[in-house]
Amino acid sequence: MKLLIVEDEKELSKSIVAYLKQENYLCEIAPDFKTALDKTESFDYDCVLLDITLPDGNGLNVLKGLKADNKTDGVIIISAKNSIDDRIAGLNLGADDYLAKPFHLSELSARIAAVIRRRRFDGNKVLVLNELTIDTLAKTVSVNGKGVDLTRKEYDLLLYLVSNKNRVVSKNAIAEHLSGDEADVFDNFDFIYAHMKNLKKKMVQAGCEDYIKSIYGMGYKFDI
Repeated sequence: MKLLIVEDEKELSKSIVAYLKQENYLCEIAPDFKTALDKTESFDYDCVLLDITLPDGNGLNVLKGLKADNKTDGVIIISAKNSIDDRIAGLNLGADDYLAKPFHLSELSARIAAVIRRRRFDGNKVLVLNELTIDTLAKTVSVNGKGVDLTRKEYDLLLYLVSNKNRVVSKNAIAEHLSGDEADVFDNFDFIYAHMKNLKKKMVQAGCEDYIKSIYGMGYKFDI
């Protein structure tokens, strides 16, 4: 799952990233309004942590831009401002949640997980797709009740495909999801092919139907 942290307090953003990386999230940082706007216009995120007060603009305008572009990124406003007016303004603009500073990182992580569940998985913590079961809290995968040992990238790839089931996902979208803004440094998609090959092999060996289909010239689809 890929997150964007829009926060100008360097130490706070570092702490957030360090904690969330332990939770297996891919994190990017936008320290100002312009960077946040550029990133949200160029990439898709599972959740955006959005500070209202930025050195060069109002974070709520980033939220307005997301909604104007019909983006589906989840949004949690994080701000030192704890007034009811700010909270109402953010929620009315379409934010999913509001967390006032200071906050516990464990609570932030729990709220992120809740937003992603609502946005991507209809609020379900455990996804059951025929013989395949994915526990999004424990971050485990099983086939017919037997666990499948996946790497972090393989798990993220499977969850991304499942969250877009029955839709074709381009190789570019997969590269951005797995590597964030570092995707531009890759000359080709060999790393995607390697992760995809290993994932499919492990799933089939575990007794799972081969739901991941390669769509020639377009990308991949979790077809179920």
